[in-house]
Amino acid sequence: MQWMRTVEWDSDTCQLKMIDQRKLPGQLDIVTFDHYADVAEAIRTMVVRGAPAIGVAAAFGIALAAFYSKQDTLEGVRRDLKLANDLLGQSRPTAVNLFWALDRMNRVANQNVSSIVELRDLLIKEAQILADEDIETNLQMARIGSELINDGDTIIHHCNTGALATVDWGTALGVIRMAHEQGKRIHVLVDETRPRLQGARLTAWELSQYKIPYDIITDNAAGFYLRQGEVQKVLFGADRVASNGDVANKIGSYMLALAAHANDVPVYAVFPTSTIDMTLRSGDEIPIENRGMDEVLDIQVRGEKVTPEGATARNPAFDVTPGRLLSGLITEKGVLYPPYRLNLSRLFRSNSEI
Repeated sequence: MQWMRTVEWDSDTCQLKMIDQRKLPGQLDIVTFDHYADVAEAIRTMVVRGAPAIGVAAAFGIALAAFYSKQDTLEGVRRDLKLANDLLGQSRPTAVNLFWALDRMNRVANQNVSSIVELRDLLIKEAQILADEDIETNLQMARIGSELINDGDTIIHHCNTGALATVDWGTALGVIRMAHEQGKRIHVLVDETRPRLQGARLTAWELSQYKIPYDIITDNAAGFYLRQGEVQKVLFGADRVASNGDVANKIGSYMLALAAHANDVPVYAVFPTSTIDMTLRSGDEIPIENRGMDEVLDIQVRGEKVTPEGATARNPAFDVTPGRLLSGLITEKGVLYPPYRLNLSRLFRSNSEI
């Protein structure tokens, strides 16, 4: 299939278009937005998901706030932008790309401009730059990361980190896609990724589009295949990375990394440098989103709910994998290796290639 952008601005209608990821793989639906509050709700309810895609969606949400503001002064429009910024910032707390993108849009919003029209145009332009940069960043990560993939590798992949989690290409799944396009014979074991099954629903769907061989496995089967010696690499993404290399990612990543580490299988987290939060000393300081019990409890088999009436559940959306369990961090600037605190600090001091 010809791929489309997960998040895209329609310049003809001045609306934001996004793939509704809740409908996949059964339906490929495109939804449109003309109000920032609807974008915030779409982020919260996971119409759009994946840290990079969330950031770009939020940026376009700010652009929508400016475009459809009914205020007739720059000060009034900026007040609307502040309301939009606050609401979008509350949509999902863990992914730092959301706040990084909002900060960039906020800097543009506060530039010295002569008219509301100029401000609107600048905000739309900046959001589009963010979207285009995301694709280029992902392509660069894919090229760098694919060098670590060998012909014949079997790779365990957790959650969804492909084009659906970004504007296009993806992070960890982008590395796998690039290795496949280079002609390497690879096989992917896809963690189903409970409770929302992003692996079974989304990653498997993407791999099918790319014609990459895969098998879906239950999350708790990963250790079995690692111990059997069938796996050569583990790849997943990141929603926030602390300055010591601790990585917050979709729940289950920590257990997967523990099992891989115990069986001497390399584990790589793949993410853009915008996901790194140098203000945090460790992963213990990363805010973890807790989602509703219904995602865990509303499971049916043959039309019957499997959990007893009155059952309660806990549903953290992310966990933190300590840097000591990670073989390397793949970014668009290169692959970082331990000691992570030192090398991440050097990266941000030099702002250059690793």
